[in-house]
Amino acid sequence: MNTASSTPSDFDSDDRGAVPELGLGGSVWFQAGPQVLGGSARIALLAAIRDTGSITGAAKAVGMSYKGAWDAIDAMNNLAGEPLVVRATGGKGGGGTTLTPRALRLIDTFAALEHEHRRFLERAAQAVGARDVQARHSLSGDLAVLGRLGLRTSARNQLYGTVAALVRGAVNDEVSIELPGGQRLAATVTRESAEALGLAEGAAVVALVKASSVVLVAGGEEAAARLSARNRLSGVVNGVRRGVVNAEVTLELPGGIVIAAVVTDASVEALGLDIGASVTAVFKASSVLLGVGS
Repeated sequence: MNTASSTPSDFDSDDRGAVPELGLGGSVWFQAGPQVLGGSARIALLAAIRDTGSITGAAKAVGMSYKGAWDAIDAMNNLAGEPLVVRATGGKGGGGTTLTPRALRLIDTFAALEHEHRRFLERAAQAVGARDVQARHSLSGDLAVLGRLGLRTSARNQLYGTVAALVRGAVNDEVSIELPGGQRLAATVTRESAEALGLAEGAAVVALVKASSVVLVAGGEEAAARLSARNRLSGVVNGVRRGVVNAEVTLELPGGIVIAAVVTDASVEALGLDIGASVTAVFKASSVLLGVGS
């Protein structure tokens, strides 16, 4: 089980010039090893299944699609290492969906933990109840950064940004993300994933890109303009760590963001990837995974 707390990011004055009181928020979720088993949304789905006895009724109750509900159930069953939801077919009652004793215990345990978490947030809010605007902005930013620092993933590149544009498609959505230095990257995600993540313009996101998915092109963005990959981020080489066969090359982008690529040692020589060289990192929009805070 893990918890995360955050402050609202908007501390602008209202129409009367009053500054809203600082508040703390947070969430509770279960983990199975490094994988997130579920938070309030998935536990609410389990509780709805318990109450309705059907996936259709439960999905409707929590505002989820039928497919999305089953995808969540499959994920929970897999991550828990044992069934949490059992689907019965046929029989005198025509089948139905039931929860295992473990799932019922999880619902009760989660409710107890959420209660304690709310009490913790109340005490924490009193402890950090700064009164001046500057302190409020500082606290909000610090907690947001701490939340991102807690992210654990195998992807070498973890780029923080905000959603600048969201283009809806029949199956996939295209997300444009503005990085702190002003450059933008594109990500393609399924429409269902975009909705599940609550993606919208202005939302804070973390873009994950494996170093092995990044191709390097010597020179500025113009040198990579003829490549079909949507993402072309230009910077300068600030590190080269050689191995027996491959090397990890890191580029510094505007705004101080660093992106890493794994290339062969021969490519390092051929492209002249020395410290200070101008290079463009190229990768497909489909190679970008997106994450949001709890």
